[in-house]
Amino acid sequence: MNWRTIIYVSFLVSLTAVKALPRSYRDLEGKTSIGQRFSQLQENNFKAIAIIMFAQYVQGGTLGKAVEMAEAVTDLAKRCAAAAARDSPDCRKPLDRIFLDTICQEENLPGYADCCAKKDPERNDCFLALKNSSRGFGSPAERPDAEAACKSHSQQQHPLTRYSSFIYEVSRRHPFLYAPTILSVALRYDEMVKNCCGGAEAPAHNLEECFRKQAPKVLRPVKEDSLRQEHTCGILQKFGERTLKALKLAQISQKFPKADFVTVNKLVMDIANMHEDCCRGDVLECMHDREEILHYVCTNHDIISSKIKKCCEKPLLQRSECIVNAENDDKPADLSPHVREFIEDKGICDRFAQEKDTHLARFLYEYSRRHPEFSAQMLLRIGKGYEDLLAQCCKPGAPEDCCSRGEEELKKHIYETESVMKTSCDIYKEKGDYYFQNELLMSFTKKMPQLTSAELIKFTKQMTAIGSKCCQLSQDKLLPCAEENLDLVLGEICRRHLTDPINPGVCHCCSSSYALRRPCLGKLEADEHYVPLSLTPGLFAFREDLCTTEEEKLQHKKQEMLINLIKYKPQITQEQLTSVTAAFAAMRERCCKDDDREACFAKEGPELIRRSEKMLSA
Repeated sequence: MNWRTIIYVSFLVSLTAVKALPRSYRDLEGKTSIGQRFSQLQENNFKAIAIIMFAQYVQGGTLGKAVEMAEAVTDLAKRCAAAAARDSPDCRKPLDRIFLDTICQEENLPGYADCCAKKDPERNDCFLALKNSSRGFGSPAERPDAEAACKSHSQQQHPLTRYSSFIYEVSRRHPFLYAPTILSVALRYDEMVKNCCGGAEAPAHNLEECFRKQAPKVLRPVKEDSLRQEHTCGILQKFGERTLKALKLAQISQKFPKADFVTVNKLVMDIANMHEDCCRGDVLECMHDREEILHYVCTNHDIISSKIKKCCEKPLLQRSECIVNAENDDKPADLSPHVREFIEDKGICDRFAQEKDTHLARFLYEYSRRHPEFSAQMLLRIGKGYEDLLAQCCKPGAPEDCCSRGEEELKKHIYETESVMKTSCDIYKEKGDYYFQNELLMSFTKKMPQLTSAELIKFTKQMTAIGSKCCQLSQDKLLPCAEENLDLVLGEICRRHLTDPINPGVCHCCSSSYALRRPCLGKLEADEHYVPLSLTPGLFAFREDLCTTEEEKLQHKKQEMLINLIKYKPQITQEQLTSVTAAFAAMRERCCKDDDREACFAKEGPELIRRSEKMLSA
C-alpha cells in the first residue's frame, strides 16, 4: 500500500469511526482519547501531524527538538492505544493539554515561560498569540538541496519520514496552515523529488535545474492558503462568530444557489465550528471537522451543486481544494430576481422581533444567491443596512413607506461601490503597474506614515497585483475578485496594527466593523497627528546605484525616496511633487552621464535638496 493510500484510508477510518456521534460527545471523546487518535491515524501519520503541531507552536525551535517532542507524544499515544493503559490519567488528558505539557516540560525553549505559567485555556490562548507568520524565514524549497533530497528519497521508505524536515519547515513558516494542506504539499513535493531524481525527463545532469523549475509550482498554493486561513482566524478573533457565520453564509449562498436554506445553514454552522477548532490550534479536531464537512457535501452533492461531482471523485486531500475553487453553480431557473417580500410583507416586523438572527440570515441567503456579481463583503454591508432599516422602520410610529426608502439607499451603496472599483481599474489601465503603485504609495503613506518603507511597498504591490488580476475580468466578476482579494491585504494591515499599533484612524477602521473595513480605510484621511521626518543628511541619499540599468531595482529606490518625501512633507501637493520629481530626473540624467558619477551626486544631491525645499515651501 503506497503512502497516499495510507493517508487517505486513515483519514476515512477517522471519519467513519466518529461521524455518527453527537458533536458534544465527540468533543469530550476527541479531547481525551489520544490512543483512539493514534489507532485511527497510524504511527507515521500521527507523528507527522505531531511534528506539524510542534513546529507551528514553537516556530523558533529546531527540527531535532520538534521530532524529539513528536516521538515522545507518539510513544505515549502508542501506549494509550493498548487496552490496558486506555484509562490511565495521562491517556485521558485532552490532546491540546498533552501537546502543551510536552512543550512546557522542555528546558531549552526560551520565550515560552510566561505562557507555560498560565492555566488552560489561557495557556493555549497565550501560545496562539505567539504564532507569527511574518518571522522572515525563507521558503523551504526555494533553493532545495537536490542531491540531499534524492539521497533521502532513496534511503527512506516512508515519505513522511523522508520529508519530516520539509514538513517541519513549511509548518513553522506557516503556523496557521491546516495540517491536511501541509500533507498535500508534502505529497506534491514527494512527486517532484521522484520525477527529478528518477524520471526520464530529468536526467542527473539536469537535477538542479529540475528542482529550480518545479519547487515554485509545489509551494505556490502554500502562501495563499496560509494567508486565507490566518485571515479567517483574524476575523473570528476580532469580530466574533456571528460575523464569520454571516460571511460564510454569503459565500456559500453565492456558490450553491440551488441549495435550500436549511442545507446552507448547516454548512455555515459546521464550517464555523471547524474554523473555531482550527484557529484554536486543535489540529486533529480541525482535520476531523474538515473530513466530516467534505463527507456531507459529497454525499449530498446532487442537492448542493452541479459543479462539484468531479471534485468528490478526487482523492481526499485534493477534494477540499477542488470544491473551494469550483465555479458558482447556476441559479435556479425559477428564482425571482427580487426579494420584495423582505420589504413589503406586513409580518416582517413580527419576524424581526421574534427571530431576528434567523430572519436576517434568510434575507442574506436569498439576496446572496441572486447576486454572484457582488463581493461577500458588499453583501454583508447590504445585510447590515437591512438590519438597520428594520430597526428603524419597526419602531412604533414609523412612516408606512419607511422600508421602501431603504431601496434608494441600497441602490446608492451599490452604485458607490461599483464606481470605486471602476475608477480604480480605469487608473490602473491608464497608468500601468509601476505608476498605479506609486499612486497607492502616496495615498497610504499619508494615511499610515508609521509603516516602514518595506511594508508600504509590500502592501501596495499586493494591491497592484489585484488590479492586474481583476481589472481584466468582466463586470460580473470584477467586484468579487477585487474586493475579496483586497480584503486579504487589508486584513494583513489590520493584523500588523494589532501587533504594533499604527494610528487611531487605522485602529477605528480595523476594529469597528468587518463589513465596513474597506470603505473606512478607503475614506481615511492623512494622519493629522503624525510628526513629519526631519531633514537629516541620510534621508535622501543620492549615489551611483541610481544609475542601475535594472529597472526593478531603480523603481524600488525611487519608491523609497517617494515615501521619505511624503513622510517629510505629508501635505505635498501634486504640483509640488511633479516639480521635485522632474528636478530629480534631470539630476539623475546628468550625473549618470558624468565620468565621475559619485562626485556628481555628492555635488548635485545637496543642491537638489535645497531647491526642493524652496519648491515645497512655496
